[in-house]
Amino acid sequence: MSDDQLIFRPDDVDLTRSPLRRGIAEPTFVLGAFNPGMTRLPSGNLLLMVRVAEALSQPIDGDHVRAIRWEDGTYVLDRYPVDQVDMTDPRQFAIRGAAHRILALTSLSWLLPVELSPDGAKIVAVHYDKVIEPAASWQDYGVEDARISRIGDRWYITTCSVSAERHSTTLHISDNGLDYRLAGIILDHQNKDMLFFEGLIDGRFMALTRPLGEVYFAYPSNSPFVGGPSINFATSPDGLHWKPLEAPGIRARKASTSAMKVGGGTPPILTDQGWLTLYHGVERRDAVGIYRSFWALFDAKDPTKILRIEDDAAILEANPSLTAPIAHQMYLPTPVVFSTGIVDQGDHYLIASGEADLACRMTRISKERFR
Repeated sequence: MSDDQLIFRPDDVDLTRSPLRRGIAEPTFVLGAFNPGMTRLPSGNLLLMVRVAEALSQPIDGDHVRAIRWEDGTYVLDRYPVDQVDMTDPRQFAIRGAAHRILALTSLSWLLPVELSPDGAKIVAVHYDKVIEPAASWQDYGVEDARISRIGDRWYITTCSVSAERHSTTLHISDNGLDYRLAGIILDHQNKDMLFFEGLIDGRFMALTRPLGEVYFAYPSNSPFVGGPSINFATSPDGLHWKPLEAPGIRARKASTSAMKVGGGTPPILTDQGWLTLYHGVERRDAVGIYRSFWALFDAKDPTKILRIEDDAAILEANPSLTAPIAHQMYLPTPVVFSTGIVDQGDHYLIASGEADLACRMTRISKERFR
């Protein structure tokens, strides 16, 4: 395979097999097939859990804009007066005049398992019979951004579940890497981008989390850090009940292009140097920002000890040449790469990313780049 390529695109999704066909008769299209969780199956093949963001072809009907929502096992449309919403961000719209920042989405996301060859070069199967879709009221706006970690003989998927009730992290568990069962909410409102370390530490699960909020406090003027969202540590006896750890994690630095925001990317994997993870950093630009991938290394025995944070230069940036053939489907105003999976391939790592919130990107990176 090429060292850098798109492996799955919006046009690769067969919408006749979409779960939204249970209730939505209006024409829809794939806004993006992106941000794939990745793991290796017992067969040796790779699995991508692709986020499919499905949107109405005609969201505006007269003087109303419509949003898709799950309800009691089917899908329905909600209507909002156009003059009462702000549609600046193409991924969502904001309700004007609300006491808080209230959003609705222009698409609903579900997860599609796509099986690849062991080297990640070609698609082997697309498992429409094993999709992960909303199953409860706390997922009624969709299930987003899978991260997959294999720990022992089980596979764990963390996802972001979106609803009016809460914006939470949810967990799915599998005994074979392909068939998943919902285990419920494991982190509450706006604590997302959760990544399980791929292995127990002193017999306990460990994870990176990224809580969000409306208010952050200022660091001293001589601090290298800037206030805002940060990547934190948490531990659990069973993968279900989590305690935040006091040690600070990855924070945005004033001198970095990631100064606007940081968030989790790939589940940490154990290397001969320690636990390796890629994470995203955001530079403020327009409504969305520029997303890049950076990397960090944690101590093998005590991951709260951060050995390296490489945020001066990105390990991955958006690659316009990859999306040039599908440029007519682009909708974001700024470059975005969002890394979500990593597997060891011998002398290199294979990185799975969402490119432009549009397609799935596979990139080979030599292990020497991380030394």
